Amino acid sequence: MNDAATQRTVAGHRETVAPRRMAHIGRAEALRLLGTVSLGRIVFTQHALPAIRPVNHLMEGDDIVVRLHDGATLASVVAPTDTGGVVVAYEADAIDPETHLGWSVVVTGYAHRITDAGELARVAARLRPWVAVPAADAALRIRPDLVTGLRLTV
Repeated sequence: MNDAATQRTVAGHRETVAPRRMAHIGRAEALRLLGTVSLGRIVFTQHALPAIRPVNHLMEGDDIVVRLHDGATLASVVAPTDTGGVVVAYEADAIDPETHLGWSVVVTGYAHRITDAGELARVAARLRPWVAVPAADAALRIRPDLVTGLRLTV
């Protein structure tokens, strides 16, 4: 038996899965992959502790846009008048649960709150939330500074 192989049980039978390797993905490819999915996780600081929330996103160029809803915790992350933004991380992935193949991308950058009515209406029309939510009253634009991506391969 190969010690590097992973064991899994499928339909009551143990089988060996070939070991996976991690290959680094370049910045351009990582950002392109983010555009192929609509759900990710934003990491921010809440009461001096790390917090994570699943959110819908869309890509505008290299920027990640996340819709906010009235009363959402994320809405308090960046004040409407904040000009410097706040550092956040954003992660999305697509990993097949059966084959264990896929990719993961993490972006770290500054988030700025979108409050311009025209820009907000434009991004709100393009974002498709997974759950019924009230109308968006703001959105965050994340400008990537650090982009890392990994692809799981056989």
